[in-house]
Amino acid sequence: MMTNYSSRYASSPQAVKQYDTKQLREEFLIDNLMQEGEITLTYSHYDRYIAGSATPVTPLTLETIDPLKSSYFLERREMGIINVGGNGSVVVDGTEYQLGFKDALYIGSGNKEVIFKSDDSKNPAKFYINSAPAHKSFPNQKVSLAEANKLQLGTMETANHRTVNQMIIGGIVTTCQLQMGMTELKPGSVWNTMPAHVHDRRMEVYFYLDIPENQAVCHFMGEPQETRHIWMNNHQAVISPPWSIHSGAGTSNYTFIWGMAGENLDYADMDVCKITDLR
Repeated sequence: MMTNYSSRYASSPQAVKQYDTKQLREEFLIDNLMQEGEITLTYSHYDRYIAGSATPVTPLTLETIDPLKSSYFLERREMGIINVGGNGSVVVDGTEYQLGFKDALYIGSGNKEVIFKSDDSKNPAKFYINSAPAHKSFPNQKVSLAEANKLQLGTMETANHRTVNQMIIGGIVTTCQLQMGMTELKPGSVWNTMPAHVHDRRMEVYFYLDIPENQAVCHFMGEPQETRHIWMNNHQAVISPPWSIHSGAGTSNYTFIWGMAGENLDYADMDVCKITDLR
């Protein structure tokens, strides 16, 4: 089968100020993920970042896409994968990596064949995919949720008590520019990434999961003095430009996967916005 993809061009903050709800969602929301039997990718012109998914009922082979102008997908790219479904595996140039629920895998550039498999077609794996350009090849590496570097942040009193699982990040995995991890909010907490921040050195994509049925998350974006919001459902992602805040509040607790790429690999490089200064 073909790898399905779409492209999104970069938008300036001046242009986004004029967007209505429909246009804002068309530009930044990724709502076609986790389609059974398909690989679906969105190519963003922010740092040439790709976000997508593979949900194999039968094995799915990753194919290159036209915007890359490459003979195979990872010819000049690296990739991070986190499984948010049933048990499965990713076969990279003949080496098979088993991924359980919320396990991650980093794949370095230069690997020619990537095959996604599910252990049980009735409970398929759901592989969330991020990819960024890479100038050098680094070793493939699996990182289980248990192996993540865990940061306990926030408090119940401010409704943002959460565990940040750093997974594909310096000190755990060596990458060119890709970083990925997963933040899990505790029951009773709903706010993520507060105080909000921007980092003009890199862009980011958020993927929301573990949202209970009939609940939702309101994702906030935009310049700190000119914010907008996008309502998110389970297994949807949202592109965050370098000039934009990226935070959210849910009608329940939830989990989100963050992925980023750009100028540097300093996780703490962020310009924090005072909560009382947001507009």
